[in-house]
Amino acid sequence: MRSRYAAFVMMNEPYLLATWHAGKRPKSVQLDRATKWLGLKIISAAFAGDDAGEVEFIARFRVGGGSASRLHERSRFVREAGRWYYVDGA
Repeated sequence: MRSRYAAFVMMNEPYLLATWHAGKRPKSVQLDRATKWLGLKIISAAFAGDDAGEVEFIARFRVGGGSASRLHERSRFVREAGRWYYVDGA
């Protein structure tokens, strides 16, 4: 989760796509250069066995000179061949 947040901060589209589960991966990610990421807070992490997990987090950001906003999400991950992949979030 933290590495994907860092990839958004650094606008690293190849890493985001590589860590997205193949069954849910978009063709591209539209990253907005006007977005400034302000911080990440992990609320909770839960694992179902060794190959599935869920992370609840709040990511704070600002677009352009606007006011700060936040993204509160519960993301699902799966592990395949020893690597974790983002599936989706709600």
